[in-house]
Amino acid sequence: MTPRIAPVAPPYDAGVADELARWMPPGSPVDPLALFRTLVRDRPLAEAMLPLGRFLLGRGLGLPKRVRELVIDRVCARCGCEYEWGVHAVAFGAAAGLGDAELTATARGRANDPAFTPDDAAVIRLVDELHDTGHVSDALWTDLARRWSPEQLLELLVLAGWYHVISYVANGARVALEPWAARFPPSTA
Repeated sequence: MTPRIAPVAPPYDAGVADELARWMPPGSPVDPLALFRTLVRDRPLAEAMLPLGRFLLGRGLGLPKRVRELVIDRVCARCGCEYEWGVHAVAFGAAAGLGDAELTATARGRANDPAFTPDDAAVIRLVDELHDTGHVSDALWTDLARRWSPEQLLELLVLAGWYHVISYVANGARVALEPWAARFPPSTA
């Protein structure tokens, strides 16, 4: 599909180059992501978004990396955002302890998929309930509260919402898939 909003292309003016450098990890071996190059078309918006995105992917987040990536991958999969799912599967999946079975299950499975641990399944149920209803049932909240602190629960909710935003931007603008990123696994249905 052709992008609806063309990302900026090199050569970048100094302000755009600086903003893209802020979005990419230092020394990254890949060019600035198409999503970032799309966002910097509106530099004030990109500048406003960066601090929250950086926090959610940084060391300050109180959630384990595995939980963070399960939330991100499941939200992106439920939103049909192959772009962001594929970037995270490659860039963060292995480092977060997610193998092919878990990554496939985030895209195609259910909370009771055998690839998921009980903690994994609780996170998947959270994402699914939020996606399907916009709410979290009392039974699920009780289960989550046994596993994570109130601060971590807030982070789970914000993380899920943030990746809805990212999915909406990537899907709505039709950001082109990164050539090195993973693709959704084929449907097993």
